[in-house]
Amino acid sequence: MLKVYGTMLCKDCVACVEKYEQEGIAFTFCDFKDDLDYLKKFLKLRDADPMFADIRAHDGIGIPCVEKEDGSFTLDWESCLK
Repeated sequence: MLKVYGTMLCKDCVACVEKYEQEGIAFTFCDFKDDLDYLKKFLKLRDADPMFADIRAHDGIGIPCVEKEDGSFTLDWESCLK
């Protein structure tokens, strides 16, 4: 099952959640406001993974961030659509 890290305060996260629900994609939404452990895990990844280098350079956040079933991460949530 996919895990989506983010917050519903982000319009891109809202779009991701709505589309996954619409398409019947199984996922867990790891909302930062509901559990700070989600935020801690995300920040550890964001601070270390080169995938986020450009985002960090432009003071971005990098959400929604999707953890795939194989444990890899992507910022391209649309690539997980059926």
